[in-house]
Amino acid sequence: MQQTPILFTQEMKKEYTVLVPTMLPMHFKMMQRIFETYGYKMVILDSSGPEIAETGLHYVHNDTCYPAILVIGQFIDALKNGGYDADKVALVMFQTGGGCRASNYVSLIRKAVQKAGFAQVPVIGFGISGVEKHPGFTLSPSQLYHLLYAVVYGDLLMTLVNQCRTYELEKSAAQRLADSWTEKLGKELGAGTKVNTKQVRANYRAIVRDFAAIPRRDKHDAIKVGVVGEIFVKYSPLGNNNLEEFLVGEGAEVVVPGLIDFCLYSINDNIMDYRLYGRHPLKYLGFKQAFKRICRMKREMIDAITEEGSFDAPTPFEHTATLTKGYISNGAKMGEGWLLTAEMLELAESGVKNIVCTQPFGCLPNHICGKGMMKPIKEKNPDVNIVAIDYDAGATRVNQENRIKLMLAGARRNAEAAKE
Repeated sequence: MQQTPILFTQEMKKEYTVLVPTMLPMHFKMMQRIFETYGYKMVILDSSGPEIAETGLHYVHNDTCYPAILVIGQFIDALKNGGYDADKVALVMFQTGGGCRASNYVSLIRKAVQKAGFAQVPVIGFGISGVEKHPGFTLSPSQLYHLLYAVVYGDLLMTLVNQCRTYELEKSAAQRLADSWTEKLGKELGAGTKVNTKQVRANYRAIVRDFAAIPRRDKHDAIKVGVVGEIFVKYSPLGNNNLEEFLVGEGAEVVVPGLIDFCLYSINDNIMDYRLYGRHPLKYLGFKQAFKRICRMKREMIDAITEEGSFDAPTPFEHTATLTKGYISNGAKMGEGWLLTAEMLELAESGVKNIVCTQPFGCLPNHICGKGMMKPIKEKNPDVNIVAIDYDAGATRVNQENRIKLMLAGARRNAEAAKE
């Protein structure tokens, strides 16, 4: 029998360590510094290996979506083997509260934690939509503003690393530079002071200059591969079996849409709720203003990349949102919804014609808006090469990589044919 959820209180905030599941290392490290500024002791879990999925399967049904299995496995593994005091530790799951099975993660985690013998451990479900309320885990608008800048900084670093590491003359030079900037920006954002937008823009330009100075070989013959899909398996090395590392090892340049687009997509969904159904009329103006402000934050980052001239900048979100016309309604908002289709079209429009669509087992929205939209996208864009790769506890890594190798072989043939 499941117990009543344990609230994370103000008293717990002073003494408890909060464990966070892995996803985007650079983004999350900066966020961690911000949370620490406001009194939280956080640890971002980085455990990996087949034992994580095996542990998850021991405590959750195998028909549950694959990301949930991994997150639960990582949490239970940390509680059992991480050396934490079970009476002074809490777990947090960030979620949107949308119509996706991810919104059931918190209840699944609680059941798993109880089954594993850690019923005293609080599980925090945190989201802007207010799915749950915990007195000891709240953020003000100012604090959320800092977190958004951590997301934009993280997207910038991720974009530049991916455009350097396939061509860098000194191995791992781009990642070392990114780690250095992650530490610097984390301290700056975690200082607890008001965000200085002038300093932010200066940081953008300095970051781009530093990456442009990395010695690199010519990249005229490289194959660009975009990665889209369900948010966890798209970004998390644990979820996609180190997909980005594999692609780089195959000589491809990886292109991954940023996390800020998912944030904007979530805000835009609330705007669409008002326009389509008349919901949240009082919140509509607030969402609209937030949307404009965050779009401006992304455009400032894009401008810094464009001005320097060495790298390809991401697409403004306002344009990305228009690409779905004739394909899918922007009212389709389950899971990654229309954004998944839009990201494939955005990649194709920007010259990235080879796309890996990462699909976790059990993710119905992803199969509909990802795999289900591949045919109409290819019909209107015959030069686009999309492969859907399934990720689940029963899928073999070698099969996934062989399918990607076939896609890359086709991409190279197409490139040679184009040259001729």
